[in-house]
Amino acid sequence: MGLIAVAEGQNNIHHNPAVVDIGEVEVIAPNFKRRLSGVTSTIIQLVPVQRALGYKVAALGPGLPDTIPHIRFRDTLRLWRRPRGKHTRVWHARRNIEMLAGLVLRDFLRVPIKLLFTSAAQRRHSSYTRRLIRRMDAVVATSVRSGSFLDVSHSVIRHGVDLERFHPAAKGEDTIEETGLPGRYLIGCFGRIRHQKGTDLFVQAMIELLPNYPDWTAVISGRVTPEHAGFADRLKAQIAAAGLSDRIRFLGEVDDIKPWYRRLTLYVAPSRNEGFGLTPLEAMASQTAVVASDAGAYAEMIVPGETGICVPAGDYNALRDAIRIYLADPTRAAHNAEAGLRHVTNTFALENEARSLIHVYEKLIGSGPAGKITISPSKGMQNDYD
Repeated sequence: MGLIAVAEGQNNIHHNPAVVDIGEVEVIAPNFKRRLSGVTSTIIQLVPVQRALGYKVAALGPGLPDTIPHIRFRDTLRLWRRPRGKHTRVWHARRNIEMLAGLVLRDFLRVPIKLLFTSAAQRRHSSYTRRLIRRMDAVVATSVRSGSFLDVSHSVIRHGVDLERFHPAAKGEDTIEETGLPGRYLIGCFGRIRHQKGTDLFVQAMIELLPNYPDWTAVISGRVTPEHAGFADRLKAQIAAAGLSDRIRFLGEVDDIKPWYRRLTLYVAPSRNEGFGLTPLEAMASQTAVVASDAGAYAEMIVPGETGICVPAGDYNALRDAIRIYLADPTRAAHNAEAGLRHVTNTFALENEARSLIHVYEKLIGSGPAGKITISPSKGMQNDYD
């Protein structure tokens, strides 16, 4: 079976302490994509937190750090043995290929597992994906908006942010002075450099606004893939033509983005479309005000006028005008940043997401060999299963 062959040789880890005994594992979080993505990041962050909360979760697949608690592909040969003290396991899929693998295990190979799928899509799924989803034992949406595109009963469990990794400025390196950049205030836009992410909208707004606000400097950070190199080059040419190359800086893909969030006075998330999108939460956890489009789950993160401003995706004029408010009044940015930190701490802590998912796991494992589950409300969850 392909599950066993994929990436078996990549982890030469007989003595790696992060390799977990399959006999104790109650939940498997498969990650069948080698390149880093939002799903991969979610697994990397959640699995250690869930284990710290006492739940036996392990990842499976390539593209994960060796330090993440995980099982090896050859361990799937032992999935027919039930976990100690339980009658079944949960297979928590987040992609089509992972749902399909779970269905093969459950329905063709008769492995005793329950299938859970998390959907972050902000569009109607393809007919193929809908067929897969209908065969899951339970479904979670990462936002109310993503849930609106599902045709099955589901619960909403929003992603959270690690408040230990993303936190307010605490030392000298968390200031604009440390960067050597001009000005008193930084405004930033982070993420892959491409049309979908709205990088061009941010650059256009900076070219229009910065000449009127000399205390501000803009920074852009993110990966440029070969197919989007021309897009990035055109943006840099526009900046140079405007004479603003010293005040609109491309940082490239930095090794550690966390200090840059803390150096900002304002973060902008101008995406035209998103799955969920964590960057506004990371900014607010760093005590930075946010202007964002309503792509993905951004509108569900921001309290308008209190923690930031949300504008229609792709609406350049609305985005520019919202940014202008903060450039003209940095004090307002500081007040919104304080409110944003409180909001994220109370509502979007990663531990809340981890606990809510554990609640789903417990219901699945306790629901018996057959049948879907009914979930009672818990913090961070909405839209109970039927």
